Amino acid sequence: MAFLILRMEMGKVKFILLFLAVFVLGAAPRGARADRIEDIASFQGMTENQVVGYGLAMGLNGSGDTGNATMQAIANVLERMGLTVAINDIRAKDTAAVMVTATLPPFPKAGMKIDVTVSAIADAKSLQGGTLMLTPLYGPDGKVYALAQGPISIGGFVGGGGGTSVQKNHPTAGRVPGGGIIQKTLPFTLGNGRTIKLFLDSPDFATASAIARTINGTFGPGCASAPDPSMVTIGIPEAYADRIVDFVSRVGEMDVAVDNPAKVVINERTGTIIIGQNVKIAPVAIAHGNLTIEIKTTYAVSQPAPYGPESSRTVVVPNKNVQVKEQKASLMEASGSTLGEVVSALNALGVTPRDLISIMQALKAAGALKADLEII
Repeated sequence: MAFLILRMEMGKVKFILLFLAVFVLGAAPRGARADRIEDIASFQGMTENQVVGYGLAMGLNGSGDTGNATMQAIANVLERMGLTVAINDIRAKDTAAVMVTATLPPFPKAGMKIDVTVSAIADAKSLQGGTLMLTPLYGPDGKVYALAQGPISIGGFVGGGGGTSVQKNHPTAGRVPGGGIIQKTLPFTLGNGRTIKLFLDSPDFATASAIARTINGTFGPGCASAPDPSMVTIGIPEAYADRIVDFVSRVGEMDVAVDNPAKVVINERTGTIIIGQNVKIAPVAIAHGNLTIEIKTTYAVSQPAPYGPESSRTVVVPNKNVQVKEQKASLMEASGSTLGEVVSALNALGVTPRDLISIMQALKAAGALKADLEII
């Protein structure tokens, strides 16, 4: 299979065609690729859970919060430690209020370590060099499921002085690798003892049917069925009644032919376009031209003659110049039944990424682009 990746270079579009070899046992349908079941679907019970908490980042070099809410949080922490301090007596720019978020993995056990994300929620300038204070992380039910603490890594820096500054990455958000420790073992159910459900990451009729056929070919007819394009129901064989983990492992390692839908993904914020292998363009004529309007304002100084009237004075006179430039439209015929032909047609346009995004949208509106157009 192949995917087309567009890369911007000096304001132009450069097409890079990446070919990925697919080795499949037996013949695979055209436009399909072979993947392991565990890479394209998840079993019932294998769900992640998100937790969140409010904490304080200490040890900042004067880049912390200045608001009263953070000062109140510091006072509360000191009071729990046996020290009573008035809010007005606290001047701590080395502390910032942060929100701490984390995701518990499937089947979490007490004592497991997880990464946590720390984000400033007030007017802190940077979390560089900070340490997250012990923070409880709560689930949607209000119970504590993990505790987080440790040095914050922002993956960058911010510095400068005297009106100049330099910054790398985003200094008000960072991570604490392995800083969270799970406190509770969450109950889970991997199937009901007789059946187990498989949920597809990307619902598709052909893929769901292929998974059911593959499982039935190994464990016997009627073992698996696909009631809808997003789920496959699997009956647990008698031989695996007491070895569900082994059965799930064997099913997950099976290769199936995954249908590759025709899709074009556009990211307008970055000017990136991804074109899938099965994208086709019907015969169509494209005319493209650019209109540029440039408005310039220059300022001239009007100086009065010497020994003129007393009312004479120097004034600044603006001079405005408006220019309109329109390039000639280039008319071309484009069509393509393969990815290589689509690349050749797009390369012939010689347009910028922003213009290409507009052309792709117009092709879809005209019905010439035989693919789903997704804008992110």
